[in-house]
Amino acid sequence: LAELIRQKYGKDDLPLAEVNGELVRAFEFYLKTEKECQQNTVIRYMKCLKKITNLALANEWIAKDLFIGIKFHEKEVIREFLTMDELLTIYHKEFPLERITVVRDVFIFAAFSGLAFIDVQQLSPEHIVKDNNGNLWIRKPRQKTKNMCNIPLLDIPLEILRKYADYPACKKKGVLLPVPCNQKMNSYLKEIADLCLIKKNLTTHTARHSYATSVCLANGVSIKNVAKMLGHSNIKMTQHYARVLDSSILKDMNNVRDVLSNCL
Repeated sequence: LAELIRQKYGKDDLPLAEVNGELVRAFEFYLKTEKECQQNTVIRYMKCLKKITNLALANEWIAKDLFIGIKFHEKEVIREFLTMDELLTIYHKEFPLERITVVRDVFIFAAFSGLAFIDVQQLSPEHIVKDNNGNLWIRKPRQKTKNMCNIPLLDIPLEILRKYADYPACKKKGVLLPVPCNQKMNSYLKEIADLCLIKKNLTTHTARHSYATSVCLANGVSIKNVAKMLGHSNIKMTQHYARVLDSSILKDMNNVRDVLSNCL
């Protein structure tokens, strides 16, 4: 917005009295053309501006709502995820280079724990706790929202943690996994996809999406419990990750087929 104001008005700032609907529409156009932002990104910026103008309107610093007639229509984002078969293909694949193997292990850990990339990167021994029945859990506040994640440790991520228990780089940093930077992760994940013959765009985000969809929802975990494990504050957030797999549809329709067969 500051860039637009300098470009359009030749100023570093603009008094509220001069802020009008024309500026609002110009900002939307600027984001779409000059900045080449996607629709949902444009909407996020516009909503931030609307919060400011709403505050100004509530305090009578401006005379009218500058967003009258402006509506936001977000596009549904298709979130890439891996099926269980694809996850297991990556898990069992042997790679010739250690750097690729490490990235694979980090990705698989995230895909079977649901942690976001930054939270895997920060995971330390204090985040692994044992309950009264001897079950191991990941209990960690999300870096992004500070909401607590409570995730039972499955065998696969537990195996990966044990693999790196004495890894020098982990001991030096006081973390549980040797996680490279996000840029390197995503670059190496493309190599992994090629080596595993997976025709999908693998990124660090794909792991979390796969956990919600293929590991949890496809295996009957309630969306309410998935939300708790992902550290979401409400189920609506989790629904962005939810994906009905063809296998789930087939399972439900097989039940219908059985009912109809009994009626004939």
